[in-house]
Amino acid sequence: MTSMISSTLRKGPIMASLLLAAFVALLSQTVLNVALPKMMEDLNVNESTIQWLSNGYMLVNGVLVPISAFLFNRFSTRKLFLVASSLFAIGTIICAFSGDFGVLLSGRLVQAVGAGILMPLMSVVILTIFPVEERGKAMGMMGIAMIFAPAIGPTMSGWVVEHYDWHVLFYIIMPLAILAVIIGAIFMKDVIKTSLPKLDTLGVVLSTVGFGGLLYGFSDAGTAGWGSTTVIVCLALGGLSLLLFVIRSLTAEKPLLDLNVFKYPMFSLTTLINAIITMAMFSGMILLPIFLQNIRGFSPLDSGLLLLPGAILMGIMSPITGMIFDKVGARWLAVVGLVITTITTYEFSHLTADSTYNHMMLIYTLRMFGMSMLMMPIQTAGMNQLPRRLNAHGSAMSQTLRNVSGALGTAILVTLMTNKTASHAKELILAGNVDTTDQTKMAEITQTAMIYGINHSFVVATWLTVAALVLAFFIRKVKPHEEPAASRADFTNFDDVE
Repeated sequence: MTSMISSTLRKGPIMASLLLAAFVALLSQTVLNVALPKMMEDLNVNESTIQWLSNGYMLVNGVLVPISAFLFNRFSTRKLFLVASSLFAIGTIICAFSGDFGVLLSGRLVQAVGAGILMPLMSVVILTIFPVEERGKAMGMMGIAMIFAPAIGPTMSGWVVEHYDWHVLFYIIMPLAILAVIIGAIFMKDVIKTSLPKLDTLGVVLSTVGFGGLLYGFSDAGTAGWGSTTVIVCLALGGLSLLLFVIRSLTAEKPLLDLNVFKYPMFSLTTLINAIITMAMFSGMILLPIFLQNIRGFSPLDSGLLLLPGAILMGIMSPITGMIFDKVGARWLAVVGLVITTITTYEFSHLTADSTYNHMMLIYTLRMFGMSMLMMPIQTAGMNQLPRRLNAHGSAMSQTLRNVSGALGTAILVTLMTNKTASHAKELILAGNVDTTDQTKMAEITQTAMIYGINHSFVVATWLTVAALVLAFFIRKVKPHEEPAASRADFTNFDDVE
């Protein structure tokens, strides 16, 4: 059961603590992507090994989120925030001074534990301290961290690895992580009422194996292929465990994750739309850098710089769309945003070897403008229907499904690109009766086939956005579900919060 404990809290300092911690956590999550090839060379490890710096982070983060609902009810907000932000800072320090891969991976996993608690904690605190009519603006501020940090990560990483040692990435993050702990120690307050819930140990095991298996299976499918034994075993084990977890959640008296959140139709609808949008969003984040670097020959820094204007615009627009949401609701924001996103995604399905840098930057920036109207307003619209006692469970469920859909979207789009590239290359070789030992001709065919594969994946992403657009017309403005009288008595009035 969650509720406000104090009615005299100052929301600004609490938000500042949360936003800084979330920004640093999300920046760290994406900052290594561009640097991995250089790190692989310096640490003398192969590609499958170095990927664990990203996959391990994602797995630990992903399996911790479902447990977060229990943690929020069991431990005070301040204590939980300080532990999570301190763990993240400690992990960053370990990474910054690591000398080999094992120490570096350990630091990344410690970081992931902190981040896995911080992100859902931010959502629940915002839902707790802000009244419904102000949540859009507050969630828009949260969107700055969620959108801006992952987008500037590759640009910063590209610049650092071109000019400095990769350790500098962690030297940059380290003081920010320590500052987040200090600010949190000064300003963070206890805003969620705690109780002594019993931990559903079986639920923890099933959710860890279930979500962990799916996340790893989908992630590995993007590189190893869907026929890989590891992928098949992980997906099968994850799917079975997840099924058992659902059964356990529906039958346990105090489940780890309360699936009753899906009894609220607007929450279910918006969660589905956000999952689809997340899958579509990854098309631009993954396929475009591949095109820029492998086809057009741009450097990692140039690739990152192309994405930067869109990231900045999205960060600026996030609080603005939040304020608009408070006035008009999510439906028309979502419809307009998805129309823009659909058109721009379709434009990316017509890439050629002659596509100019400025044209791609313009289309990507417009795409991010459309995306800025989607993620936070849609999520907030769904969360607004939940009674306060389910805020923690709703936040954890939404975050978990977003992680899974992101991994699934990546796997599907990369697989489609790879398969279409291979099949189209064969068609071109047969049609032109090309000698496969002719390296010049084969290089041309490989490039043409890869462009075809990337465009095909963007076509699929376009249809995903169309599906989300259709669903967006069913979004409506809702009020929080009324609590029974006995439960309502546990909550104080938000209007007194400064």
